[in-house]
Amino acid sequence: MNSGAMLIARNNAQIDYIRQAAFNANRIKQYLNIPVTLLTDSVEIVEKLYNSVFDQVIEIPNDDPVSYRKYNDGTYFRKSLEFKNNSRSLVYDLSPYDETLLLDTDYIVSNDIFKNCFSQKHDFLIYDTGIELSGWRNTAEFEYISSVGPKFYWATAVFFRKTDANKIYFELVKHIQLNWSYYQNLYQITSSLLRNDFIFSIAIHIMNGFTNGTFAKTMPGQLFYSIDRDLLIQLHSDDFLMLIEKENDFGNYSPMRIKGCNLHIMNKFSLDRIIKNDN
Repeated sequence: MNSGAMLIARNNAQIDYIRQAAFNANRIKQYLNIPVTLLTDSVEIVEKLYNSVFDQVIEIPNDDPVSYRKYNDGTYFRKSLEFKNNSRSLVYDLSPYDETLLLDTDYIVSNDIFKNCFSQKHDFLIYDTGIELSGWRNTAEFEYISSVGPKFYWATAVFFRKTDANKIYFELVKHIQLNWSYYQNLYQITSSLLRNDFIFSIAIHIMNGFTNGTFAKTMPGQLFYSIDRDLLIQLHSDDFLMLIEKENDFGNYSPMRIKGCNLHIMNKFSLDRIIKNDN
């Protein structure tokens, strides 16, 4: 089968998602040895700076309704920036692969565990749990999408094959996205932010017949993540040095070293700084 990875990168005024995608694409090739396709609304930037990194670049329209979200950079800095978040529903139609590994640009690949996706028998894989690095934070928002459920799934890392069932699933993802106000009310989601995690979770719930079912199987390994109140300080090969916010000690941090694990780094600013220094 034709297999590869897909990344989506759409810059805003201060966060360079395209540079993140290029950084991660090189790591995907290093650890997984598969081609990488980029979806972006800024093809000219890619062609100028990163054209050799990606095996294929697919242009997507820059026609989102204006949306903003808060981005933290540790404890003290917070910025409201444009949030372009409606392209993930397109990946089934646009993927050039029979088997696709879809990753966020800030989910940094540091081992070869995702090779197992392509050798196992299930057609749709996604994480339904994650491990937050601090160990003390309340992570209830990542367990269920609301107080009435259903289970939360991470759209951060997804594997799918081009099957009839998965085509239906991604058509359902498009439908939920287009009718978000209805589904937000139906599932009593209090967050004002349209998140792909919510959309993917609702679509899985529907595919399972509105109950706990077997449509989605679990990605290999575990999803480790740090929230954007923590800081990435160093990254050498597969060795991450983090500063993790202390419990009940505002503005102070504990160092933590993580080695050999894929890591979802929600602090985009600190990731950007590391990538700049790496270059």
